[in-house]
Amino acid sequence: IINEPTAAALAYGLDNGTPQKVMVYDLGGGTFDVSIIEIGDGVIEVLATSGDNHLGGDDFDERVASYLLDAFQREHGEDLRRNPMAVQRVREAAEQAKKELSSLDSAHVNLPFIAQNAAGPLHLDAVVTRAAFDDMTRDLVERTTGPVQTALNDAGIAASELGCVLLVGGSTRVPAVQAHVRKLTGQEPSASINPDECVATGAAIQAATLSGASTGLVRANSLLLLDVTPLSLSIETVGGVATRLVERNTTLPVHYSQVFSTAAAFQTSVEVKVLQGERPMAADNKAIGTFRLKGIKRAPAGVPQIEVTFDIDANGILTVSAKDLDTGKQQSITIDDSGRMSDDEVDRAIRDAEQYAEQDEARRDAMLAREEAQRLANEADQALAQKGKQLEKDEKKQIKADVAAVRKLLSKKVDKVDEADVAALRAAAAQLERSSARARDLARQA
Repeated sequence: IINEPTAAALAYGLDNGTPQKVMVYDLGGGTFDVSIIEIGDGVIEVLATSGDNHLGGDDFDERVASYLLDAFQREHGEDLRRNPMAVQRVREAAEQAKKELSSLDSAHVNLPFIAQNAAGPLHLDAVVTRAAFDDMTRDLVERTTGPVQTALNDAGIAASELGCVLLVGGSTRVPAVQAHVRKLTGQEPSASINPDECVATGAAIQAATLSGASTGLVRANSLLLLDVTPLSLSIETVGGVATRLVERNTTLPVHYSQVFSTAAAFQTSVEVKVLQGERPMAADNKAIGTFRLKGIKRAPAGVPQIEVTFDIDANGILTVSAKDLDTGKQQSITIDDSGRMSDDEVDRAIRDAEQYAEQDEARRDAMLAREEAQRLANEADQALAQKGKQLEKDEKKQIKADVAAVRKLLSKKVDKVDEADVAALRAAAAQLERSSARARDLARQA
């Protein structure tokens, strides 16, 4: 129904109608999420989301458990890790110690009869101080910095512009986490919502809105929730390129159309492959749906007008359609959340996009050069077909030679292209642009 940080903002927004931008910092048992949300007059709009799907309270518990197991081994020379039952008892005690350290300076862990050796039963008796806990979990707290900065950058705001910071999830009760949030945002986190209950409250509010409630806490249509797309949506175009139609963090609902054309002469059908991800090449993104538009009118490459439309409703359901504007033939596909990336895959896709940013930029430059060269070659072919009789023999010969040179360079696969190939393609395209200028002008006048 709803993302957890968005639900928390809904719970907060009902009693705080002042227009403001809010950061929801959600550190739960197994995942970390952060959202930047704008609350206006009856409208709650998600500006950006980020997170780490492998960071949560369980990791904090694991650090305390390891600390206790190591302390026991040093004292008694016995490795409790070989005994699953003993490890489970230590983990439960570690979680309890973590909770106690949220309000106390130290926690006493006492587990009698946890193991036995030749001398008799052994007991685990240890004290964990808050200073030791903070030290062993410092890197986990620091890992929340990246997603916070990413969310702020994607939302286009500075931390100083935030009206409020909401802490959600039991792990935000850790004092070191609260101190880190103060350092990141420069403000005191709000204590106006219960970190354990606010997500459930927000989900219930959204459910009441969707069900058309006329009484109670929230009435139908009194609250508008504007969520965002977690990743960009694209279609695969010639050369294995992912041509983006909907950017990451676009507000829902969204309707966007773009006109494409055919890549080969006299094509009567096109395959529309829908992709989700941030990388410029189709193969590096996830394919979430495919359909074929048939019945396209036979024509030279680049002539048919095919309108591809992306529609995402308020529930996040995506409908992609393709329509031949000449024949009116249309085909579509509907993709719900089950067909799209999981939270883990979304997180990995964003990390990959950051990791390969420099490499992808070079590929993007190569793709732009190829698109421009392809366009010029298609226009030159059409101009020759339409106005070739009006051209001098040498002029036609030169255009044909330049088109052939461009197409030869275009025949090399995109992933095999280097900087020298891109430079050569740009030079060949510039030459074709000069030689075919008069022919293309005549075709346009016609």
